[in-house]
Amino acid sequence: MTRLSLNRLRLYGALASMINAATTICAVFVLAATPSSAAERATVLALGDSLVAGYGLPKEDSFPAVLEAELKALGHDVRVINGGVSGDTSKAGLSRVDWLFAEKPDLMLLELGANDGLRGLPPEDTERNLAQIIEKSQAAGVPVLLTGMLAPPNMGRDYGEAFNALYPRLAEKYGTAFYPFFLDGVAAEPHLNQGDGMHPNAAGVEIIARRIAPSVIDALAAGSGS
Repeated sequence: MTRLSLNRLRLYGALASMINAATTICAVFVLAATPSSAAERATVLALGDSLVAGYGLPKEDSFPAVLEAELKALGHDVRVINGGVSGDTSKAGLSRVDWLFAEKPDLMLLELGANDGLRGLPPEDTERNLAQIIEKSQAAGVPVLLTGMLAPPNMGRDYGEAFNALYPRLAEKYGTAFYPFFLDGVAAEPHLNQGDGMHPNAAGVEIIARRIAPSVIDALAAGSGS
């Protein structure tokens, strides 16, 4: 082999190494620029009444906003959609649930029934409405975290027992994740509620969000199969 041919081979080899190095660098930049966090971000739809909507509170102190901040503080990039409407009964929530699936949530946090109890609506109607919401959600491929509610004590013992039992019964029937009492740690605590004694203030919402966050994380993990 002549010296000219040898020099050409060395030149070709150097050029090939430079091309391979440039290709590797480009690939690294492409991977770094890929918004993987957006692909991994989960979405939670909080469907509920005034307790979710944030009655009497600024937007940043509403349950969905505070829960989202709590989940992020725990290292979970989760978007929480405020699907709460003040005054909603379980029937009203059922009437509007279908269009909320357009958000393609990874989990539905279902908080409804408080207004049913306050109005003394038949517990069997509440149970039927919540069952249909759960069925619609599961049919859409969206797992449910059902949050329980307790009947007002002035409704009487029989009503209270019938109402309070419907939530764990639904959770068992449909195999949903279950958080027994949405207002746990806040109900009947004057310093954690607004003047009406029924709606949490900002401090109360923080407690609710902090207590329920682990259940949300577990439900998301179970829904993703991880």
